[in-house]
Amino acid sequence: MSSAAAHSGDPYAGHGSQSGFGYSQNQPPPYMQPPDTPSRSSYYPSKTAATEQTSSGFYDRGMSTSRRNPKNWSRKCWIILAIVSIIVIVIVIVVAVVVTRENRYPNYSKLQYNLVDTFSGTNFFDNFDYFTGYDPAAGFVHYVDGPGSVALNLTYATATSAILRVDLSDTDTTTGRKSVRVTSKNTYNDGLFIFDVKHSPYGCSTWPALWLTDPSNWPTNGEIDVAEATNLAPDGNQVTLHTTKDCKMNVKRKEIGHSMSTNCLNSTDGDSGCGVQGSKATFGEEFNNNGGGIYAMELRDAGIRVWFFDRDNVPNDITTSPSNSTSVTPDPSTWPQALADFPSTDCDIGSHFRNQSIIANIDLCGDWAGQPKYYTEQSKCPGTCVDYVSNQPGSAYQNAYWEFGAFRVYQAS
Repeated sequence: MSSAAAHSGDPYAGHGSQSGFGYSQNQPPPYMQPPDTPSRSSYYPSKTAATEQTSSGFYDRGMSTSRRNPKNWSRKCWIILAIVSIIVIVIVIVVAVVVTRENRYPNYSKLQYNLVDTFSGTNFFDNFDYFTGYDPAAGFVHYVDGPGSVALNLTYATATSAILRVDLSDTDTTTGRKSVRVTSKNTYNDGLFIFDVKHSPYGCSTWPALWLTDPSNWPTNGEIDVAEATNLAPDGNQVTLHTTKDCKMNVKRKEIGHSMSTNCLNSTDGDSGCGVQGSKATFGEEFNNNGGGIYAMELRDAGIRVWFFDRDNVPNDITTSPSNSTSVTPDPSTWPQALADFPSTDCDIGSHFRNQSIIANIDLCGDWAGQPKYYTEQSKCPGTCVDYVSNQPGSAYQNAYWEFGAFRVYQAS
């Protein structure tokens, strides 16, 4: 190395170049391309290299061309595809069935009704038998027979009204208080029932009901509670069905009441059945202050519907005259929406409700009214239900009576 090169300050000097810098004019200086830095060509593979890498899977983010071809799929792939397809089909079918079921609704077409029975006037109670057995609802009550009821003035009828009440005269009620339960002599498998109710019973410990059932085959032949409440009836009327299995109401319904439960099987949820709650004005003190109203119940294969009409809104085709008039024929197809609707969508009405008798009674305490949830918490009644019946004077039951105008039963021709 020459001294000039040694002292030039250029570490690359003296490497034998024409310009004295030690490299050819046709080549870049070595420091422009460090030995361990990849060349430009290493960042951009040749077309051949790229093709090779792609075919090996390095640059292809999907399946290779051969895998996209169904002819090259393995048996396992076909099985997976078949399973997925079946699952999708099942889901589509289930969704379709659910949507269809939720939108199904029976055909409540117009029926031509004819009057078949009228309970009215002084002979009102001639249409009924008096129940005198042990109360099946475990009430703290003594049901009185016909002659006893007349003697105690618990049932009586005039030309315009029929009264059924709890006894007010008994001073010894330590084993229960006297009351009345009557059952119609005629039974029905279908029909339109019109009940003119002028006064509904209410008061602590009371459990009044206007209902239909087959007393000799309950609950197999069903129960329809048209008007029912307990104690002070703070929430109004509850319309309820009680059945054996396979009668549910979690389906499309057209009603103005509030559904309380949808499984009508009597043995579920404390024998509560499937109930629909009405407004406060449909039973009790407010109902009575408004002059009562009309309850109508239609029992047919398409379903069971219950309407409540206050005195100012009774349809023109419902007569409230006590006379046995056949000049007016009711037509529910023209009425507004029912208070409670129990369609046959998921319940065979015809098989669940047969041989129905009309029943009116006033129970005391028992399985419903006597429960603390309803006696104490809901109605704020004092002490316990049994203690109340045992110790309160008859004056505590001044409002514990039914007053009916007329009952009419129509059946389709």
